[in-house]
Amino acid sequence: MNTKIKELKSEFEILDNPMDKYQHIIDLGKNKEVVSEDIRQADNLIKGCVSRAWMHIESKDNPIIIVTDSDALIVKGLLKILERLVNDSSIEDIKKLDGSKILNDIGLGYSISSQRTNGFIGAINKIKSEF
Repeated sequence: MNTKIKELKSEFEILDNPMDKYQHIIDLGKNKEVVSEDIRQADNLIKGCVSRAWMHIESKDNPIIIVTDSDALIVKGLLKILERLVNDSSIEDIKKLDGSKILNDIGLGYSISSQRTNGFIGAINKIKSEF
């Protein structure tokens, strides 16, 4: 997990301007692979997110695999970051996740709104609640 966070940090720290970081998140959302509409079910909704966002856990065994989607590009980009962190990780790593710390560690703590941060934390809490 630490290696993944370091990779994301390197990716974002070359962007000095918070608006460039914001745009990169949007680009991640635009380039995210298309997922099945089947995950857009009420039980997959992420609570605490301003936009509509969904998460489905494909595999609960080690390694963990999640699939996410949103109707907003910024959220879709943040969820892509979460997928990169979570997918192929262990349950032990998942239980240690701290959404605010992750965003701060990769340099996004001040680049996104508190509502988006709360949605990111809500997604992590949804994952943790499954284990």
